Amino acid sequence: MGNQVIYTKQAPEAAGPYSQAIVRDGWLFGAGQVGLDPASQQLVSGGIEEQTAQVFRNIRAVLEAAGAQLEDVVKTSVFLQDIGDFAAMNEVYAQHFGASPPARSTFAVAGLPLGALVEIEYIARLSE
Repeated sequence: MGNQVIYTKQAPEAAGPYSQAIVRDGWLFGAGQVGLDPASQQLVSGGIEEQTAQVFRNIRAVLEAAGAQLEDVVKTSVFLQDIGDFAAMNEVYAQHFGASPPARSTFAVAGLPLGALVEIEYIARLSE
């Protein structure tokens, strides 16, 4: 069985030749999400907290389009433009994952698309 492309208008359009997510063999591989508002395709105003909150709205929308939810996420990778934003991002992140967060890696990077402050990619296991 091949790749199943996941797409929803409730998350930002892909800014290049990639899919919002791909499902293969019961696994969902989500493209990195930045804090873009899907209606305007612009970064939300504010700082790291607001962008991180929007990232989670976008991730939830893609997961829901695939019949999944945040509790199905098993691994995330977080990319920060400034590692000094780690604590503030972590507060918002913890609000979304609660007591059983997925495995995670966090990296400071030289830059992110569109000048975003945070990008999160994720892998989820879909229910049988």
